[in-house]
Amino acid sequence: MSGPLPLLPSEAAEAATMDAADTAPQTRQSILEGLRELGVREGSVLLVHSSLSALGWVCGGGVAVIQALLDALGERGTLVMPAHSGDLSDPSTWSYPPVPEGWWARIRQAMPAFEPAITPTRGIGRIPELFRSWPGTLRSSHPQVSFAARGPEAAAITGGHSLDYGLGPGSPLARLREARASVLHLGSGWESTTAFHLAEHECEWPGKAEVALGSPLLREGERAWTEYRDNNYNSDDFGALGSDFERGGRVLRGGIGRADCLLFDLGEAVEFAKEWLPSHR
Repeated sequence: MSGPLPLLPSEAAEAATMDAADTAPQTRQSILEGLRELGVREGSVLLVHSSLSALGWVCGGGVAVIQALLDALGERGTLVMPAHSGDLSDPSTWSYPPVPEGWWARIRQAMPAFEPAITPTRGIGRIPELFRSWPGTLRSSHPQVSFAARGPEAAAITGGHSLDYGLGPGSPLARLREARASVLHLGSGWESTTAFHLAEHECEWPGKAEVALGSPLLREGERAWTEYRDNNYNSDDFGALGSDFERGGRVLRGGIGRADCLLFDLGEAVEFAKEWLPSHR
């Protein structure tokens, strides 16, 4: 008995997005118009957190979204996205999913070393993964919390990423603050605001803790398991933090397709979080 082939998982997800859409298909041009209306300005430095599915159905998918972002910023602007690869970590810390303890030593021994041009992102969406390998994009050297950037400020933002405290003073986040960058949430929520982690490094609260981490790195061409230190990050309260920050009138809010979008100054967000965290944790 013949009939249509079943949809692949990716095709099924796209079909579900079409079925759920209550707006017209999004295009490179319509997204560009939405970015300009929201307040994205040519020549600026922009850190983007994104959800492709939140936009509705996009003609061209992530390619069209990145093209629209680059159009909005122009040749003088710099586009930045997280390029995190949290799976390049000690398997003893894994919980989504956990692996048997008997596997830990073998995983540590065999896990491929971090290579900026090869190592894929994990858990941060399709748009950042596509941008990671976009022509002209640079990627910082941290094995777990790297950032990708394209534009005149890309080298300054991604260069010299500190291994210890990878979202702290030696990170692209700190250089983004120096560059007076803005943050755009393109259908994503406050919980993904990495800039708040920079604030975590710069303030104190009871119970603040550090952790020992490990990843495979290339040292003079040879793979080596390398240990380093970082804060024990916690984004559980970032929703409440972001809502309080927004109530101060510091955030531009708009819609692109079906996505709720937020635009704000990275430095202002960090300073607000430095005051908020000690009194709420």
